[in-house]
Amino acid sequence: MKTYLSIVIPAYNEEENILRLYKAIKKTKQNSKYEIIFVNDGSTDKSQEILEKLHKKDQSVKVIKFTRNFGQSSALDAGIKLAKGGLIVTIDADLQNDPSDIPRLIRKIKNSNYDFVCGWRKNRQDSFSKKLYSKIANFIRRIVFGEKIHDAGCTLRIYKRTCFKNFHLYGQMHRYLPTILYLRDFKAGEMVVRHHKRRFGKTKYSGYRLIGGFIDLIIVRTSYSNRFNKPLHNYRVEKVLD
Repeated sequence: MKTYLSIVIPAYNEEENILRLYKAIKKTKQNSKYEIIFVNDGSTDKSQEILEKLHKKDQSVKVIKFTRNFGQSSALDAGIKLAKGGLIVTIDADLQNDPSDIPRLIRKIKNSNYDFVCGWRKNRQDSFSKKLYSKIANFIRRIVFGEKIHDAGCTLRIYKRTCFKNFHLYGQMHRYLPTILYLRDFKAGEMVVRHHKRRFGKTKYSGYRLIGGFIDLIIVRTSYSNRFNKPLHNYRVEKVLD
């Protein structure tokens, strides 16, 4: 039976969250066949050990291991390329996104003509600096591109597979993926989702990511149509457990 749903999860030093996230996804009791794809983005903790045990226990769990840390966009790109589902969900590994929202996202996209649906962390449980950066980025994005997604930085999203035909992510482009798809005439929807404070592990947010995000915004504005069609080998995979 062909896999219906692929859940792609970038993970970098999330040893305290991986097993908890896996169990939370299992509790959602998906009605259709699905796979869970963890992309270990060069973790230096026990993440890989935990993921390999999960893979042995549950064959629906797939694991991609990078040779080093290449960033969330590369991790998402690798996971999406491995995915077999007609629908693809992306979610963070830090448990701030709530897996119980996944069935709601599925219903939303199935009962609409949307090509992708973005989560909206309307009651976001993050630091003031994170929320301020998001507001500034959202404001600039709306001025430059005219798209009106409230929370383009939320990783919890669902896509139809057709969104990713001849498509490659790099840098910090995952932040502008809704914008790029909007510019390509894919139909966007959004849905309010739950958001939790981080309980375990450390945030990966930094000033470098903020600067990199604005540089990528300029790239999206000037040359997105050409850059995203080119095969970009900007990460190296060490191991795949499929």
